[in-house]
Amino acid sequence: MAGLYWKVKSYLETNSKTVSEFESNIVLQNDGSGDYIKTWNVDGLSKPTDSQLTSADTQGTKDYNNNRIKKTRKKSYGDIGEQLDEIYKDIDAWKARIKSIKDDNPKE
Repeated sequence: MAGLYWKVKSYLETNSKTVSEFESNIVLQNDGSGDYIKTWNVDGLSKPTDSQLTSADTQGTKDYNNNRIKKTRKKSYGDIGEQLDEIYKDIDAWKARIKSIKDDNPKE
């Protein structure tokens, strides 16, 4: 189950909006009884209903999982300078290492 951020992100994208809408137009909050949308000022798009957020859960969960995988891959790839050195020394070993990282962390 996706968190509210990921559901709202999915709702925005489904309605041809971008994540940049979050920057100054949406405020999510949690006062101890769960996350909720405190502020919604997205031009041309009304605040999502609970039903609309529930519908966005599947895509939101997929986006959340893929974001986690992206971060894991980035950490595993290591420094770009080190990668370039590795490519220079042995491109086949670099390819095998990167493929292994991708295989161990597949996207949905």
